[in-house]
Amino acid sequence: MMSALFAGVSGLRNHMVRMNLVGNNIANINTVGFKSGRVTFREALVQTIRGAGRPVGSQGGTNPVQMGLGMSVSSVDNIFAQGGLETTGVLTDLAIQGAGFFILSDGYGEYYTRSGAFGLDANSNLVNTANGMYVQGKMANNDGTVPATAALGNIDLPFGQQDPARGTTSIQLANNLNATATTATATLVSSGETNIDAVTGMSIDGAGGTHTLTITGTQPTNSIFTGTNATGGALAMNDLLGADLGITQVGLDDGNFRISVDGDVATPVTGLTLNSTVADLIAAMNAIQGVDAELVGGEIQLTRTFAGDGTTYHIEVMCDAVAGNTNVVRRVFNTAADTVSANNGTAHTFVVSDVFQPTGETSLPAINLSVSVNETTGLVTGITDLGDGGVTIISSSQLAAGTAVIETADTQHATSITIYDSQGGKHTAVFTFTKRLVPNTWKWEVSTAANEILRSGYKGEVTFTDNGALASFTFGDLSNSMVIDPNNGAAVMNVKLFPGTGGEHDGLTGFSAPFTAITKNQDGYGMGMLDKISIDESGTITGIFTNGISRTLAQILLADFNNQGGLLKVGETLFSASANSGDAIKGVAGATINASLSSGALESSNVDLAQEFTDVIIAQRGFQANARVISTSDQLLNELVNLKS
Repeated sequence: MMSALFAGVSGLRNHMVRMNLVGNNIANINTVGFKSGRVTFREALVQTIRGAGRPVGSQGGTNPVQMGLGMSVSSVDNIFAQGGLETTGVLTDLAIQGAGFFILSDGYGEYYTRSGAFGLDANSNLVNTANGMYVQGKMANNDGTVPATAALGNIDLPFGQQDPARGTTSIQLANNLNATATTATATLVSSGETNIDAVTGMSIDGAGGTHTLTITGTQPTNSIFTGTNATGGALAMNDLLGADLGITQVGLDDGNFRISVDGDVATPVTGLTLNSTVADLIAAMNAIQGVDAELVGGEIQLTRTFAGDGTTYHIEVMCDAVAGNTNVVRRVFNTAADTVSANNGTAHTFVVSDVFQPTGETSLPAINLSVSVNETTGLVTGITDLGDGGVTIISSSQLAAGTAVIETADTQHATSITIYDSQGGKHTAVFTFTKRLVPNTWKWEVSTAANEILRSGYKGEVTFTDNGALASFTFGDLSNSMVIDPNNGAAVMNVKLFPGTGGEHDGLTGFSAPFTAITKNQDGYGMGMLDKISIDESGTITGIFTNGISRTLAQILLADFNNQGGLLKVGETLFSASANSGDAIKGVAGATINASLSSGALESSNVDLAQEFTDVIIAQRGFQANARVISTSDQLLNELVNLKS
């Protein structure tokens, strides 16, 4: 009878434990990083009334007879399920997604928590703002690396700390130099006796420099024939031809009197009669294209209007004898031949030699240029092919022998970048690329805007392959870097230039496309102050300085355990290691520890309120049932006592 009372008492006591645990869970429904708990029960002592019996002969075995004597608490466990994240906007608030705990220290021991409500104290240490414990991690070196051997300790983030200046040691070049670009505008410097009076256009080759033109030779001459003495233009054809010799109008009709130009089909000289004058004859011949007839010294002179070699540019005058008439040509030009020819013209003998001296270089071997001929007169009035064409060289009268000087501007592309000396001083380096006469070849040169001294390695040549890839990048003085003296007390700068990989398109290129070449970046910077920080998913704390540089300052470490359930709660949402939790496994989130950090957020309590209210009902009902056992046992005992009366 008494055992029932004691069993009921154990039930009351232990269901009260469960109620206490549920109450604690509900109380911490809004506690940052809180992990809920649960209680499990087990049967307490068992009284054996009769043991088990084995089968014997024809009699079967018997089961044991045992009586339970109540229950006790089996375990109180922490549930380390992931809590939800709530955004706070505070940069130093951190939430863990996944396994692990933040490591805190009070200077004597280590504690572990999921509550990441952190901030900075007066000494710029990252601390738990609730209890002042220091967040543990590793500090980075001045170069932003975290040594693997660095000791675990406090994280110090001194805002306002200086980041020392770093002198530029490398410059990267990238993008395109236009292979077909030209800004080589031609300008006439002097014409000498050449009669050149206009130079326009840009040379196609894009090369800048001085062209010295040496012109030798003479202009072409016209084919000319001079005929009979006609004394004057008023002389009548009848008198010129001599009617008494039997020449009639028939000799002038029916296309018998003709002129052929340059061997083409002869054109009749029309509109003449025996009463026409010599002036009428000259006018009729001038009506034929390419023929110029005039009286010179009283004689009829025929000239091929286009000057040049007489075998190509000539005139032939002819007339057939008709009806016994004497050939008109013989009488007009006082010759015994049936035809007369003007074929004594000569071709031009001009030779134009061009000696080109590129800007800043020595003169190149002479080359010959072509000349241009007036389409009407045949005279040489210009020069072509200078700079592979594109330049128009004109003589408004006619070209003559002599020497002329023409300059072409450089085809250039410039880009600049700010570099830094060892004291953080700024210097502007201007890279100028100048197109050379050799295809796919450019000169490069660096200049500065102040009093810097360029000691070596500041100019050279860059070439490209026929598919636009970088072929070579060389220094004019065989250096392998650019040496600049800032001339302000700072150390001499030795700067490497990185134009890209030979045969590749990962740096400078030489395509027939617009200029885009730039000085892409450099590695120097001035002195700066720590202004802001950022914390990434791995817990790396990066400092952002006023000079634009970002550098790793520290690494927050996490701890995990083989048995998280073995951790001891020590209050303030803190845990400590125990004999059954195992030693802390410390590492970086996303690497050693399977977790990630969220900056500007906190992990909420993982208490499930619906489950907790259900547990309240279960605990209440269990408590009521055990109380009923006690009251019923009391009634039975009371009846037993009353048997005596």
